[in-house]
Amino acid sequence: MAIQGPIPIGFEQVFPHGCYIVGEVEQVKDFTASTNGRTVYAKDKTTGELVWQVAVMDADPTVKAGQKTVSVKILSPVQPVPPAPLPGLPFVPVEFDAMTVTAYVGQNTGRLAWSIRARAMRAPRTAALPAPAKNTVTAGKEAA
Repeated sequence: MAIQGPIPIGFEQVFPHGCYIVGEVEQVKDFTASTNGRTVYAKDKTTGELVWQVAVMDADPTVKAGQKTVSVKILSPVQPVPPAPLPGLPFVPVEFDAMTVTAYVGQNTGRLAWSIRARAMRAPRTAALPAPAKNTVTAGKEAA
């Protein structure tokens, strides 16, 4: 099979309605390498960079309540900084760059699940307003 390792994917494909940070950015612990009182933090097997994670809530209104919050892992040599909060919003909107997904079977459920990774997080880009249409018909007359 040609697919091996993480599958590159766009932010809009994972979160078409956007997402919001609902937790702190935390360094991922390597529970296998950690021993009595000595914590070892996870590093990416390919790049060797530290692995961080942040809980986000999917803004898709059709997602079931129990599936709305997911963890996104971020590969970075330093702790990623979330975007600044926006006035009047209870959660911080966020977008991720250079995303990948890896399929796995959940140990507790036996169902297909996805591990989501990214290289960076940032404030969402604002959508550009559409340009006015040319040559539209208004009240029976053509507009230039």
